[in-house]
Amino acid sequence: MRTVLGGLFRARRAIAVYGALILGGWAISVALHNQVFPEMRPQNEPMIHRFVMGALVAYVVMAAIPFVPGAEIGFALLLVFGGQAAPLVYAGMIGALLLSYGTARLVPAETVSKALRWLHVERAAQLILDLNAVSPQQRLGLVEDLIPARFTSGLLRNRYILLALALNIPGNSLIGGGGGLAFIAGVSGLFAFWPFLLVILCAVAPVPLVFLLS
Repeated sequence: MRTVLGGLFRARRAIAVYGALILGGWAISVALHNQVFPEMRPQNEPMIHRFVMGALVAYVVMAAIPFVPGAEIGFALLLVFGGQAAPLVYAGMIGALLLSYGTARLVPAETVSKALRWLHVERAAQLILDLNAVSPQQRLGLVEDLIPARFTSGLLRNRYILLALALNIPGNSLIGGGGGLAFIAGVSGLFAFWPFLLVILCAVAPVPLVFLLS
């Protein structure tokens, strides 16, 4: 009984955190809309440029946070502003993924593990510590021991392709979103920087490209 109640409490905490992130993003977008759109006049072009740059920075920071639906926010921006916003949305999402990846590479593994334990994700917390305790060459072997043998070679060999697919799955915010996936890629040490950069440059491109060309 205690185990069941503990599981329900953890699930409710995760749902509450996710809901708070979504509501916070919605509240910020409403506030920005009310403040800026009434002022969008040709004579206010410098102010509009400043707002666009500020919005881009805010988008990068928000989309870099795990479980924030950055892809959905970007898609909404494309629907509202059309193809003219495609380069900014594309650059913002790439910046967000790099920010999350880079943060994961710089934040101590112990800090990440403590955060996961606070969320009661015990196995992931311990895995982070285990990966940090071995050399980069040994990490693949450590992960291989955790994956069923029939999946091991395919999953690890094609991990960059799987990352690209995961970034494009609708509703991927439920598994961490783009920011969460990039953070995992960085903290695991299994994704080298240059291949990771190439993957996200290609994976993020299709939707903004469609809007830009149309």
